[in-house]
Amino acid sequence: MSKHISLASYELEAAARAEGYAHVCGADEAGAGPLMGPVYAAAVILPEGCVIEGLDDSKKLSEKKREALFDIIRERAVAYSVASVDAREIDEIDILNARMKAMQLAIDGLGIEADFALIDGNRDHGTKYAVSTPHRTVVGGDSVSMSIAAASILAKVSRDRFVTDVLDKQYPQYQFARHKGYGTKLHYAMLDEYGPCPCHRKTFLKKWEAGRP
Repeated sequence: MSKHISLASYELEAAARAEGYAHVCGADEAGAGPLMGPVYAAAVILPEGCVIEGLDDSKKLSEKKREALFDIIRERAVAYSVASVDAREIDEIDILNARMKAMQLAIDGLGIEADFALIDGNRDHGTKYAVSTPHRTVVGGDSVSMSIAAASILAKVSRDRFVTDVLDKQYPQYQFARHKGYGTKLHYAMLDEYGPCPCHRKTFLKKWEAGRP
């Protein structure tokens, strides 16, 4: 079996430091697509030049690898923070605003104030919330930036743990631990049988509602 090779590096962080920024964080979110539960975001400041073997976009890694890296990232980070916005608020402000709010909350929660942020993707604002810390958006950032990749793993693992350890136990009939809230065949079958619960995002269920007999 070939060894997983990550292309993520510290080049973007080093470039920001060269511009005079002292505390450069990476920020990313997880859980924008599921039909239920909160969207999570994380922000991570890694030591200068830090390289963590195997660190990559969380979506490219197995659950076992993400779990292992989760602890390593927290041990090595200069600072890290995780934040979330729940399903009720997602319905109120929409998922883009919720993503932006969660990312800024994560950045604001860092024990050391970040003076620059590397943001995964090409969006830095919605209609109500925006990333206010000086920043750069990086398309595919979780594959090229060590700190964004680290943030993607903290966000993904934190959300998965919350879904499995909390929501799955509160609402066992939906089998959330199996599909993490994504719109799988099983999840829709459970919705057909039980209807939505309080942690479902009602604005994400419009097509399903429209198709009900």
